[in-house]
Amino acid sequence: MPMTNIIDYINIASIGNAVDFGDLLEANSYVGGCSNGTRGIFTGGGASPGQTNRIQYVTIDTTGNSTDFGDLTSARSGVSSVSDGTKGLTGGGSTGSRVNTIDYVNIASVGNASDFGDLTRAPTATHACSGD
Repeated sequence: MPMTNIIDYINIASIGNAVDFGDLLEANSYVGGCSNGTRGIFTGGGASPGQTNRIQYVTIDTTGNSTDFGDLTSARSGVSSVSDGTKGLTGGGSTGSRVNTIDYVNIASVGNASDFGDLTRAPTATHACSGD
């Protein structure tokens, strides 16, 4: 998959094409993402060379480039992320070999991720969703 630094957004209330939001700090692929409704975060991903442990964020109400949030516990791509509106979880991925790590952050405050636990297996390039 080609790497890109482009962030697009879609107004879900109306039908239409995506619009440019801003740019990530670096070109990535296979990034995880989640939100608390105010702040959107992007976790890990493939970068040049290898994987990154970087967490980035944007403020959803204002378009613009991402800002550094902190770091995952390890660099990896192919992660999946979910949130409950407070915590953001990032799990799985690959460092060259698959990992079962789950990290968490408090989305409202910047900082490094902490260990949340482990997945029952070590998936990569998976999908995740969460709801209220």
